Amino acid sequence: MEQPNLSYINELSGGDDAFKNKLIAIVKKEFPEEKEVYLKNFEGKKFKKTAENVHKLKHKISILGLEESYKIAEDFEDNLKESNISGYETFNEILQNITDYLETL
Repeated sequence: MEQPNLSYINELSGGDDAFKNKLIAIVKKEFPEEKEVYLKNFEGKKFKKTAENVHKLKHKISILGLEESYKIAEDFEDNLKESNISGYETFNEILQNITDYLETL
C-alpha cells in the first residue's frame, strides 16, 4: 500500500514553514472528524450521505499524495451512489493508513 507523504503540502507551502504547519494542522483536525461522520453514515446505511463523506475525504487523500488511493476512493464513492458497498474494506484500510501517518506528525 502506498504511504502518505507531505510532498504536495511541501509544494504548496513553497518553503514557508508556518503555512506548511498550518496545512498539516488543518488536515490533522479535519480528517478524524470527517472519518467519524463517514463511519456513522455507513453504519446507518445512509449510502448517499456516505458517498458525500468519501468525496470530502478524497481531498485529504489527495493532499497526502495518495494517487492510487484517490482512484480507489473515487470508485468507492461511485459504488456508494448505487448503494453498492464494494470497496469498503480497502477504503477503510486507506483511512487507517492515514490515521496512523497523522499520528506520527
